[in-house]
Amino acid sequence: MSDQSDTDDAAPGWDAIDAAFDRLYPGRAPLHFGSVVPAFLGGNDPLNGISAWKRLDPVPHWHFVTYGFSELYEKESEDPEESGFGFELTMRVACTPDAETPPPWVMNMLQNLARYVFKSGNRFADGHWLNTNGPIALETGTQLCSIAFIADPELPTIDTPNGRVAFLQVVGLTLDEEAAIKRWNARKLLETLAPLMPLWITDLDRTSLLSDPDTARQVEEGSRREGSSTGMIFLEKLDWTVRKPLLRKPVTEVTLGANHVANLTDMLGLRLPFGNDVTLMGTQPGRMVRIVPGHANQVTERDETHLTITLTGATVDALAGALNPVAGRYPVPGFDALALQIEPTLIRNQQGEVVKTVG
Repeated sequence: MSDQSDTDDAAPGWDAIDAAFDRLYPGRAPLHFGSVVPAFLGGNDPLNGISAWKRLDPVPHWHFVTYGFSELYEKESEDPEESGFGFELTMRVACTPDAETPPPWVMNMLQNLARYVFKSGNRFADGHWLNTNGPIALETGTQLCSIAFIADPELPTIDTPNGRVAFLQVVGLTLDEEAAIKRWNARKLLETLAPLMPLWITDLDRTSLLSDPDTARQVEEGSRREGSSTGMIFLEKLDWTVRKPLLRKPVTEVTLGANHVANLTDMLGLRLPFGNDVTLMGTQPGRMVRIVPGHANQVTERDETHLTITLTGATVDALAGALNPVAGRYPVPGFDALALQIEPTLIRNQQGEVVKTVG
């Protein structure tokens, strides 16, 4: 990314984002990192740019914002109410008091999140969470391997000439904090962590905040009292094929990566027994699998982008016992019309090199 602005005189969406941050940081110019060749000009970066402001309160940190999820220039989408995807991402990352430049890994991660959204069409929203398949900053040794999304506490939704834009803050979490989200609720977990994580600033050096006994108790009580409200899992790999063997009934084979097996089995056990569904969202545009509880097992393909799987309680238990995060084909016990195909997950560094294989 370059360090020069991509703005021009006809960028009302861009100007509206700048105005929102001018109110928060009056009279202060950010460091801006524009894409060398943005996607609309044939490049690999979906975002037009990312800006960062440094501040010292409540602890020293960088405050980032993206430019490109919303419509920065002309209005092109058909929805008059929302600008583009309807949001821009922000992130607050701890730094030393004398830091002069923001860490590059943040820009890389925000661009990767944009690639997912632009490729799949899936929108992030307040309360969503995502496992990052490894440390959020590769080769740092950080324990933060998951992220959640919450409305930026200092930036309300704005109205622009191209429609509404919300500011969603990305927050780095540890794996046991992610597990607590599965059992409970992303927003309520973050609100519980807030006294120990002011402004939800991501600190790569921190350990789990659930090591604090009072915080852990609050999270456990909330989980027991309210159960899991997490009903959506984002997957980089999701597909299905309906096979029709000769003289046998059709079999639907659902494909997903090995790194999401534990998430899937956990969420099925936390949601379906309570009458709640689980939705899997893939990177392919509109690719979605909805798993719902029912009195009989059934697979229904509404069209080539939407699949509904109905499972009984006994089948959920059997599937959880049979499925492993190891590559292979897994028939669903007691339900011959469904099988899961697990493929290895390749963890790549910022240069695209495979550094780890799951499954």
